[in-house]
Order: sequence, then C-alpha cells, then structure tokens
Amino acid sequence: MSARELVRQVRENVTVTIVLKDEVTSDEITRLQNVLDLAPYCLDAQFISREMALQEHITNLGEDPQKFLGYNPLTDAFEIHLQEVYTAADSIAHIEQQMLTLPYVNQVIYHKDVINKLDKNLNEISLILLAVALALLIIALVLISNTIQLQVYSKRFLINTMRLVGATPWVIKWPFIRRNMWLGMEAAVLACAMIALTYYYCVQHLGIVLFSLTQTNVIFVVVVVVLSAVVITFLASLAATNRYIRMKTNKLYEI
Repeated sequence: MSARELVRQVRENVTVTIVLKDEVTSDEITRLQNVLDLAPYCLDAQFISREMALQEHITNLGEDPQKFLGYNPLTDAFEIHLQEVYTAADSIAHIEQQMLTLPYVNQVIYHKDVINKLDKNLNEISLILLAVALALLIIALVLISNTIQLQVYSKRFLINTMRLVGATPWVIKWPFIRRNMWLGMEAAVLACAMIALTYYYCVQHLGIVLFSLTQTNVIFVVVVVVLSAVVITFLASLAATNRYIRMKTNKLYEI
C-alpha cells in the first residue's frame, strides 16, 4: 500500500503545460477551462496568464525581459496535473494530439524523457518493494512456525500420554490451537497499534504519507492483519500437533 501511494503521488505530480496562442480570447480560455474541468484525465487545471508568468519569471530569475525586449514574450497557458492512470507516455501523447487540434492551442509541453524514465523507475521500485514484502512475509512465517513448533515440542510427551489414554486427535489439538490463536489475536492488535503509530509519526514528523487514510484502507489493513494472525497460528498449530499425534512413543525419545 505504501508503494502504491508513492507511485500515485509521483504520477499525479507530473505537469503538462498547454501553451495558448497570442490571439486567444477570454471566451476561448473559458471554453478550454471548462473542457479541462470535465476531462476524465485532468486532476486539476490552473490558468496562468502572461502577466502571472512574467511575475513568476522575474521572481525566479531576477530579470525583466520587458526591459530589453519592449514587450512581454510570455503567453497564456494552462498547467494541468493528470489522473494517475493517464500519466503513461502513450496516454499523454494522445492528450497532446487532442489538445493540438484546438485552434487556440499553440503547443503542449511536457518532459517526454522524464515520463519514460518515470515509468521504468516506478516499476522497478514497485518490484523491489514487493520483493522486500515477500521476504519479510517468509521470515515472519518461518519465525511463527518455528516458535509454535518449539512450544508443541516441549509438550510432546503430554500429547503422547493423552493419545495413549484414548483422547481423540481434536481434543489433543484444540488447547494448542486455541492458545496460539489467542496469542495471534493479541499480536495482531499490537501490530495494528504499531502500524498506527508509525503512520502518525511519518505524517506528523516526516511529512510522509504511507497510504491514504480512508475507511476502506483502514478496514483492509486491520482485517488482513487479524485474519493472517488467526490463519497462520491455526495452520502452524495444526501441523505441529499432527506431527506428534502420529509419532510413535519410541520416536519421541529420539528427537
């Protein structure tokens, strides 16, 4: 989810500039504003007049081109940010062609090389984070499984005694499964609390948004963590107890 949020923020910061012709009228500017507001690919659109562009140029570079040119060389323009799904190179190229068909649009400016590198780098980052997540998941599964295996191993003679006195397999398994599932639930609550504290710290102190804090995302995280705790501890306890239930008494002294 963090990788997904990172990709979304980076893509939605891509800026496309629509430069208008010198003879553009106020009605045409209003018409284009309405078109952009209704366009499915446009996240937001900001009109920058030539006067605003001139003031920004003077502020950034500290020089006024009007003094040696005698006129304002800058033109009216729109700066738009795109919806994430429209930030691919081919999608922006299609939007560019669409804009150039309008008679009052002079050119569409965006960094094509940056867009191409962005697609490649974001895909690589997503794959790297996915690999890290899978590695951490495997490590967590191994640690949980080994911990439960050791716990059941210490009770292997008790399991054997219960089996010899006629206890059914489920009667033997259930105390271990119940105890480990309860511990898993406690660990899930602790994990959710740690995720919440990490999110709060990153947002308040580092200015990093790990993922969108929507009701759907919060429910998704809590449900996944809790279900994972229940399912993993149940399966690990079941596998560990089954091993010693099927094991012969003499074998218990050899392991």
